[in-house]
Amino acid sequence: MRLVSTKSLKENTYLAKPIINDSGQVLLKQGVLLSSRMIQRLIDLGITFVYIQDKLTEDIESTEGIAAKVRVEATNTIKSEFNQICKDIKLQKSFHNDHLGQNFSKVIRSILAEVKGNPKAISLLSDVYLYDSYIFTHSLNVTIYTLALAIKLKYNEKQLMEIGLGAILHDVGKMAIPTKILNKPGRLDPEEFSIIKTHAQVGYEILKKQPNLSLLTAHCAFQHHERINGSGYPRGIKGDEIHPYAKIIGICDVFDAVTCNRVYRKAMLPHEAIELLYSGVGTLYDKDLVEAFAKSIALYPVGITVGLSDGREGIVLKQNKELSTRPIIRVISENNQQVEPYDLDLMKQVNVTITSCEAVLANE
Repeated sequence: MRLVSTKSLKENTYLAKPIINDSGQVLLKQGVLLSSRMIQRLIDLGITFVYIQDKLTEDIESTEGIAAKVRVEATNTIKSEFNQICKDIKLQKSFHNDHLGQNFSKVIRSILAEVKGNPKAISLLSDVYLYDSYIFTHSLNVTIYTLALAIKLKYNEKQLMEIGLGAILHDVGKMAIPTKILNKPGRLDPEEFSIIKTHAQVGYEILKKQPNLSLLTAHCAFQHHERINGSGYPRGIKGDEIHPYAKIIGICDVFDAVTCNRVYRKAMLPHEAIELLYSGVGTLYDKDLVEAFAKSIALYPVGITVGLSDGREGIVLKQNKELSTRPIIRVISENNQQVEPYDLDLMKQVNVTITSCEAVLANE
């Protein structure tokens, strides 16, 4: 299978992985022949990348970041709990839930088991889901990335549960933001952005009052937009004043935000998002954390087309988990001339590097 941008899809192409909504319902089955109308519908729905069947990559398979059942159960819990918080806020009721910590702890344990059981670097581009709310899916994705990074940092079980809860609830304060601002199909003006920024404080106020949740969880919501040079919000704290959990969640939050398709901005590919994070090292983010994060995710997802420094072009076949910048490549051309495909392990061919990456069809 091959990973391509929906905008480069051609009709009469076969879908290699199904399109599923966040309730687990299959919207387009694996093997369906895509029509131009279907393709346009995928684009309109905000689906950025899909896997297609391709003769050159028939033996390439991409595993899910986490199992569909776990994703659906987690998303449903996030929806249910967040919607209840939103309802209580609108009714001007004080939100109090004895089971909030318990319900989300169960979700975190399920996600942890999936991430630990995944022998490959995490790639959520392989999970082609249509979601009905960005916040719910974003909260889940940030949790997955956060736990992958925390495992890389050798956090113990207690710490993994703490940071997992902080990650899944980091945006809960957005339930108090007016829907017209939250779902605005364009860039926010300064006044709207100032309202959005209140979600960190609001999330903290909601979470610190809940039984069965530690104050650490509340501080993850409070601090995930703080930056090490003091340029973040809501308090402008810096360096070691920011809790390590919040620093980690902040990195994962930015990464997922920029790799998701939005109406006003196309999604970045993982290697582009990592470059964005690296550009903020020393000012916005800790260098060690960004470097560890880059090793815990798949910078070049399986099935994506890459260009090499020696003029060859290929498709990512497998990940080398310990060094995400050097996967195994299925070479398909040399100096723009198609060749009989063969595999190249960039861990062994150390003088060759990836110089370009794109999710478009070669004949576009």
